[in-house]
Amino acid sequence: MNPHATITRHLVVHGLVQGVGYRWSMVQAAQRLGVRGWVRNRRDGKVEALVAGEADAVEALVHWARQGPAGARVEAVDVSEAEAAGDLPDGFVQRETV
Repeated sequence: MNPHATITRHLVVHGLVQGVGYRWSMVQAAQRLGVRGWVRNRRDGKVEALVAGEADAVEALVHWARQGPAGARVEAVDVSEAEAAGDLPDGFVQRETV
């Protein structure tokens, strides 16, 4: 895969990932890596994210998601290919819980 190709991934993070600063920390990591997208809590206790950018940066954020911030206990991260949504923000933001 071309590390500079633009890819989009949908992530669903399982475990103790709410109430531990996971979303805020993901925003910080995404901004450092220069990827676009969003992250939000889900009512089922999971965290969901849509991430787009250069392949190497997106893969680095997926790797980060498997660890999360210090207070998180990530059990699994489901990663799937996604279409680049036209409503992606210019940067990386937190969205409302769904």
